[in-house]
Amino acid sequence: MSGVLWTILGIGLFAVGLLFSIWFHELGHFMWARRFGMRVPQFMVGFGPTLWSRQRGETEHGIKAIPLGGYIRIVGMIPPAKSDGQPRTYGRLRRMIEEVRGAALDDIKPGDEGRVFYRKPWWQRVIVMSAGPVHNLILASLFFTVILVGFGIPQGTSMTINTVSECVLPAGSPVQDCTTPVDSAGLACAVGDNGCDLPPASPAAQAGLRAGDRILAVDGESVTEWEQVQELIRVSAGETVTFTVDRDGSTEQLTVEPIPNEVYLDENATETTEVGFVGVSPVQPRVQQSITEVPAAIGGYIARAGEALINLPERIPSVFGAAFLGDERSQNDPIGVVGVSRLSGEYFALPEPLVDKFIFFLTLLAAVNMVLFLFNLVPIYPLDGGHVAGALYEKARSVWARVRHKPDPGPFDIARLMPVAYVVAAFFVLLSGMLLIADVVNPITLN
Repeated sequence: MSGVLWTILGIGLFAVGLLFSIWFHELGHFMWARRFGMRVPQFMVGFGPTLWSRQRGETEHGIKAIPLGGYIRIVGMIPPAKSDGQPRTYGRLRRMIEEVRGAALDDIKPGDEGRVFYRKPWWQRVIVMSAGPVHNLILASLFFTVILVGFGIPQGTSMTINTVSECVLPAGSPVQDCTTPVDSAGLACAVGDNGCDLPPASPAAQAGLRAGDRILAVDGESVTEWEQVQELIRVSAGETVTFTVDRDGSTEQLTVEPIPNEVYLDENATETTEVGFVGVSPVQPRVQQSITEVPAAIGGYIARAGEALINLPERIPSVFGAAFLGDERSQNDPIGVVGVSRLSGEYFALPEPLVDKFIFFLTLLAAVNMVLFLFNLVPIYPLDGGHVAGALYEKARSVWARVRHKPDPGPFDIARLMPVAYVVAAFFVLLSGMLLIADVVNPITLN
């Protein structure tokens, strides 16, 4: 299969996995809402125009055009306003709130009185709104468990060559094949332009190194650790190096000339340095983990995802610079759906074993679901966590009123948070747009 087809397959599989993750998230809300007797008129994956829908019982199930989320519509998410019977004059903000309230109450039909969201006990509402993120946690945990227990994690390296790069591309180049002309920055260009040419063949490919060769020595120096090979290559740019390899039981010597190549200097991925490059990677033996080690590993993944979410605001200026000012994109920047799907396609196009491609695909989906779990529980309306916080506040307010021998104040009027919801929605729309632009014009790549 060609590299282009592998790229398309990687992007397509990630798109399917993302849609499934969104559907499974909404299924969590839907199942518990139905279990507690709430009426759910709509169950949609995506936003925008409806591409397909089907009525099943009292619920319309469908797929919409923009796969950036989903929703279920539960009747009575917003309670009616309290009235003292006196006419009121509303300002612009209050009118907006009442318009949203009116639209929500229009969904209520005769006989729905006991099926509306706001009339249900607080704990049922907490379960319904938490179920979506918990479903994402279940998926992430399942995928990580399959990876850890079923396939294992790389531990150490062997001296056997796993892959041989066909060509050499500059660090950070968005081009991932050897047939596209590039300039000195690694950007695609047209042959004939100043400095535009096909990427040069890698020294490993020129020398005839192959996947499966076991490296015995470099320049006559016996090597038993891959780090030794790496160091000898790094310091030998422009020099001739002899590789002694075991190939199918026979010993061969191949002459290789490492070329200077720019690589990132540190994990911040902002500075580069020049080192020798050959274009080989080792086989990394995978060690299967015990099922008892999975909870601790998943706890570590949750902590890292939480840290990334907390650090999101401070990374926004970096994304803005990459999207609009031509700044170099940091590997630590947040990445959008387009960027993640691009990484999936990029990895699938690499000459890696099929099992490694599948593991990478599962890892991406697990990471996405872990982020969805934490992000949706942020206690800000209109996120799921905002509804959970509203229900918990309502219960605390009720308990406090009972302690003071006051009447129960009733349902918390979450409609009052609509201005906050609009601000939050606007922020995420702008952030999503900025990530989309950055992922297109200045993408994070595997280089």
